[in-house]
Amino acid sequence: MAKKGARIQVIMECTEQKTSGVPGTSRYITTKNRKNTPERLEKKKYNANLKRVTVHREIK
Repeated sequence: MAKKGARIQVIMECTEQKTSGVPGTSRYITTKNRKNTPERLEKKKYNANLKRVTVHREIK
């Protein structure tokens, strides 16, 4: 049975790779507290395809 609570698992995808035209996607899986952060997450993470740190946003 799953844990009860406000913590949910979210997928974060690179926003810069879509516009650059480089094939592939950079995605990370993380958790967030739905009550504290109801809006979508936005963090800087490493993108191995572009070989630099880029902005990753939460997707549905």
